[in-house]
Amino acid sequence: MISALIWDVDGTLSETEETHRAAFNSAFADAGLDWTWDRALYRRLLHVTGGKERVRAYATEAGVDLTDQQISEIHKLKTAHYESLVASGQVSLRPGVADLIAAARDAGLRQAIGTTTSRPNVDALIAATLGKPAGEIFDVIAAGDEVAAKKPAPDVYLLALNRLEMQPVQCLALEDSMPGMTAARAAGLPVLVTPSAYTDDGDFSGADWICADLTGALPPPLARILAVA
Repeated sequence: MISALIWDVDGTLSETEETHRAAFNSAFADAGLDWTWDRALYRRLLHVTGGKERVRAYATEAGVDLTDQQISEIHKLKTAHYESLVASGQVSLRPGVADLIAAARDAGLRQAIGTTTSRPNVDALIAATLGKPAGEIFDVIAAGDEVAAKKPAPDVYLLALNRLEMQPVQCLALEDSMPGMTAARAAGLPVLVTPSAYTDDGDFSGADWICADLTGALPPPLARILAVA
């Protein structure tokens, strides 16, 4: 029986990737780099999970030698731009997300975040879209800057499970990407995938359920719990 939901953030809670892309491009300009990531390039780069890792991979591809410190500085600039864009109201939750968060809470389900993004990005998004600190809405937050290996490794899900003190079969992961789906499955979790604008070309045959968004029919085990509440 499902007793908890573990939410991915980028692409699942909100279509944030375009905002991340804009923030990266602003950070590159600040850092004096003549780089511009267009949509097609960013879609490809999303196969590399983690912002710093993405910058490092592209630098290698472009033949630019950046130190770890330089990459960290670029990422700090990017995070500041992202938080500013989010605070300005440029992002919103995906359809059905707010309703499911509320319904799950009313049904007594615990809720967690299991994300590759950093905690500051999580806090900025939740505050801007739900009007409360993330810690007041989610019982547990496990972020990418807390684990050794990011998705598709299962580390962030294992961390969330540990903090929830629950078994994988008690939880449902909500994801939008192939790396996220793979990470959840590797941690032993059932997975509901709602493909996003940047991941809609993925192979989600490994998911337990696939929905265009969260406004329609939900997985039967979850729907039954919400119907009783």
